[in-house]
Amino acid sequence: MPIAPCCKCTTSIPPGVGLNQTHLQMCRGPNDPFNSVLLLKSVEGTLERSIIMVSSMLQRSLRCSSGMKSMVLGGMRAFASASVGTNLVSAAPEVSLQKARSWDEGVSSNFSTTPLKDIFKDKKVVIFGLPGAHTGVCSAQHVPSYKKNIDSFKAKGIDSVICVAVNDPYVMNGWAEKLEAKDMIEFYGDFDGSFHKSLDLNLDLSAALLGPRSQRWSAYVVDGTVKVLNVEKVPSEFKVSGGDVILGQI
Repeated sequence: MPIAPCCKCTTSIPPGVGLNQTHLQMCRGPNDPFNSVLLLKSVEGTLERSIIMVSSMLQRSLRCSSGMKSMVLGGMRAFASASVGTNLVSAAPEVSLQKARSWDEGVSSNFSTTPLKDIFKDKKVVIFGLPGAHTGVCSAQHVPSYKKNIDSFKAKGIDSVICVAVNDPYVMNGWAEKLEAKDMIEFYGDFDGSFHKSLDLNLDLSAALLGPRSQRWSAYVVDGTVKVLNVEKVPSEFKVSGGDVILGQI
């Protein structure tokens, strides 16, 4: 029987049978450098396995956490940080909106904006927000639901009905004219989304090539304070934010 050339002992090792680490450590002695190498490799192997295990656990944890976060945010989004009792002017003191206008009107006004206090102070206002001008539900259902009820809103003492979207005021102006609603509804742009962000009503609609936009929502506001707030669960729905619904809530 041949003897393994790397072993100092005279133990016979059958052909085809490899040397195990225990045998090598015993025959070489505790101070042999080779044993240090074996020990290091053993530690490295254990550490590597531990890292793989921890990494796997972390990935599972992150997936679970991500799912839970989506569920929580999905729930939160239906109510937003703005709620009944919120004062919009106080919640966004530095925010202003941009009234719909043509480009020439924008230039002549020196690109002026309208502070929220000028929109809401000492007024009864119905305001609704939507994902964007010239989009499906917004054009076909949302704006028309307020347009057809404008006389009913006035009869209930509403001073102004306002439509706001994360668009520039020039796009909002062209859209309002196309819908023939500019004389009945006040259209405002939230060009940088700061109004909706301050109320946690913003939404990323990059999947629809829209980028940062807003939820679909409506509110009844008296002297800046929210009395009624309706937010759709998803912006494609049109169940709670229409003119007919909020008219019955005033």
